[in-house]
Amino acid sequence: MQLIDLFDLSLAGRAGAAALEYDRPSGAVADNIAGAVASLTFGELDARSNRVAWLLAERGFARGDRLGFFLPNCVEFIDLFIACIKLGVIIVPINVLYREREITHILADAEPKAVLTTAELLPFLPAGTISWNLSEISAAAGNQNSRQHTGQHSGRMKVGRDGDDAAAIVYTSGTTGRSKGAVLTHNNFAANAVNIVTCWRITEADRYLAALPLFHVHGLGNGVHAWLVSGCRMRLVERFDINRAANLFESFQPTLFFGVPTIYVRLLEMPDDLAARIGRRIRLFVSGSAPLPAQVMEDFRAKFGHTILERYGMSETLMNISNPYEGERRAGAVGFPLPGVSVRILNAQGEAVADGEIGELYVRGPNVCAGYWRQPDATAEAFANGWFRTGDLGERAEDGYYTLRGRRSDLIISGGFNIYPREIEELLQEQPGVREVAVCGMPDARRGEVPVAYVVLDSSVDASSTGTDAGFDAAALEEVCRRSLASFKVPRAFVRVEVLPRN
Repeated sequence: MQLIDLFDLSLAGRAGAAALEYDRPSGAVADNIAGAVASLTFGELDARSNRVAWLLAERGFARGDRLGFFLPNCVEFIDLFIACIKLGVIIVPINVLYREREITHILADAEPKAVLTTAELLPFLPAGTISWNLSEISAAAGNQNSRQHTGQHSGRMKVGRDGDDAAAIVYTSGTTGRSKGAVLTHNNFAANAVNIVTCWRITEADRYLAALPLFHVHGLGNGVHAWLVSGCRMRLVERFDINRAANLFESFQPTLFFGVPTIYVRLLEMPDDLAARIGRRIRLFVSGSAPLPAQVMEDFRAKFGHTILERYGMSETLMNISNPYEGERRAGAVGFPLPGVSVRILNAQGEAVADGEIGELYVRGPNVCAGYWRQPDATAEAFANGWFRTGDLGERAEDGYYTLRGRRSDLIISGGFNIYPREIEELLQEQPGVREVAVCGMPDARRGEVPVAYVVLDSSVDASSTGTDAGFDAAALEEVCRRSLASFKVPRAFVRVEVLPRN
């Protein structure tokens, strides 16, 4: 069974059901919909993607060709994605925050035949890039009566493929040198979708509010795939905006929401009565892409009446581990390996560690990518005897729960002692007035490295501040660390910053 066959459970099997709601572009004229929000059925999405697939075929695209997506969240992203799955074209999503230097590397590596983008983003593409404006896709997708954009074809496009064919090349954030393109196959996406739809009980009765970027595997590999396989209704927004969040939660009334820790920190700013109302309607909040601080999880439970389900995945592997839907969603832990996924924890010598000891996580399963695009050396380095080296540090409790302890590359070695930044970050995150914390190593002549904490204060402290450091008590934070941590783990400096850098 191909990936498109899973999608057809909705595209064909629920053709008349409401599928997607999205913001109409300003100034757009709706065919038969009044108001700022447009909607499509699964059957309409199927037809739109067929027209786009024929357009791509007429422009020379065939199985195995690459197509760059330099796009914000929009309905055309969905049209293009489904069309590429049908045609066997490999999508190359590009972060819309990237600029020419970063994009140049991706285009030189993946060599897409063209890049789809908007007029606003076009200036950021390198000179000479073959690009198409999004308006061409929009015209083809919505053009039901004319063959101007689709030649003589309007029926179903479906090209035979192998499950091991590449569906997407997703570029990592490049924490170690230049970013690498993880080759995700049709089988990778299919296995991941079946796992999360099953384990998180996602059904056609759900209403999914999609605010994560579709160029990221969290938004695309989890959100879009779970939506298409389950047949639930999705409300797509361009980005998460705390100023719009209240209205979206109230008007769409989602039962399902995927977010990252930063989003949940912002949602905690909502008034208590609104949070309680949202909590009564929603079924499941999921967090991923970065560790969720235990304090945020506890605060969210108190405010919204929900325990966030934290899970662990990567660009190269999609989902690996998840807290259970039924059972304890343990604060600070990411749960158990998903069906078909095997996990081991090894030390630097490649030996298995005992429960309760920290080591590097290795994973194996149908979710793991086929390797890095055109980088055989990087692929060989990433795999050991068929196991993918995640670079993440973690430990397993005696009852099987896994907990992440940071990145192998983030490990701070100070005077011969190992320091895991997340342990310090979790402690500081629990302190009143602290919104976010990042701890990293600073070179030190005597100890090699020492930890330094960068602290973002919450909005209530910011609002009352009259200066850069008003309301910020570094000495108090240091005392908290000295009471709770070994002396070598205490940050040597506490620096207040307005925002933490993001990738």
